[in-house]
Amino acid sequence: MKDASVLIIKNITTEGPGTIEDCLKEKGLPYRIVEFSKDGEVAGTGEYTHLVVMGGPMAVYEMDEYPYLRKETELIRSFIESGRAVFGVCLGAQMIAHALGARVYPGGTKETGWYKVDITPEGMEDPAFSSLSVDNAPVADVFQWHGDTFDLPRDAVRIASSDAYPNQAFRYGRNVYALQFHIEVTPAVIREWFEGEEGVDLDRMLGETEGIYPEYYRRAMKFYEKFFC
Repeated sequence: MKDASVLIIKNITTEGPGTIEDCLKEKGLPYRIVEFSKDGEVAGTGEYTHLVVMGGPMAVYEMDEYPYLRKETELIRSFIESGRAVFGVCLGAQMIAHALGARVYPGGTKETGWYKVDITPEGMEDPAFSSLSVDNAPVADVFQWHGDTFDLPRDAVRIASSDAYPNQAFRYGRNVYALQFHIEVTPAVIREWFEGEEGVDLDRMLGETEGIYPEYYRRAMKFYEKFFC
């Protein structure tokens, strides 16, 4: 972990690295945050060992409206092709799927709030991803906010699934992880995202968060520690 250097890509101001940044600060790892929606690209990426791609409300299939996503795709591919580690959440996961040639498209339903996902046998065997399991069972509590999904890329391994969305998470190779859900959220982030959001019972959501979050934070930290090592 001591040799890691992390590039974090934001697609919108309000969707930052959250607890990912907490872990990097705690471990003293160097990192840089770039907001692609403003900067559009980043030069000199060869020094970075890890790429983290955050979420956003835009869609992979809206690249004509958000042309910087094309450069983001190229950046993701360059990291994967050079064997470096990549981690994407929500839109970031969809971008990884797209960069690997898979289709990204609207799902049948929107998921907003706390859900359970099933961890596949391959996910339970994964040293990093299995850190998210609840009581070592093949299930994880996760925070969702999405309406899009993706096909499983060729040669990728499905590591989490649900009835609504069969492809909740996958791993490609040994060090590329795509998670449809948000393990980086904090209670403050959830409040910021949904305060005033129509159709969302924020008090109920925050009440659920209060009960789930302490263990959620611990599990997320275990995942980060293994991913960034």
